[in-house]
Amino acid sequence: MSWQAYIDQSLVGSGNVDLGLICDINDQTIWASSDGFSLSPEELKAIAESFKDPSKVQEAGIKINGEKYMYVRSDDDSLTAKKGKEGLVAHKTEKAIVVAHHDSETQTTNAFSTVAELADYLKGVGY
Repeated sequence: MSWQAYIDQSLVGSGNVDLGLICDINDQTIWASSDGFSLSPEELKAIAESFKDPSKVQEAGIKINGEKYMYVRSDDDSLTAKKGKEGLVAHKTEKAIVVAHHDSETQTTNAFSTVAELADYLKGVGY
């Protein structure tokens, strides 16, 4: 499956995510993304750094597509943030970061499960 197919089928196709992106964990090179979901290098770097040290996003939130999202929770492999009822979920794997946005009609827990499932699959196949 191509990287774009993971976005279109596994993320957006689930109905739990409306926008998605997969990038390299080391240099944040974008491998695939939804149309209109083009995070800046700074935004992607902030997500990558939050897995090691979430203190910056805990204090100031995080910008995605130029919009500010407030920190909800994180652990070594995931980050969740919200802007009103919309949300952002990011999961890291060995080689990639999967980032997804959900609209106000979707519960964050459903989006989180969808992104976690793809991240777990990618980990299982060496990514």
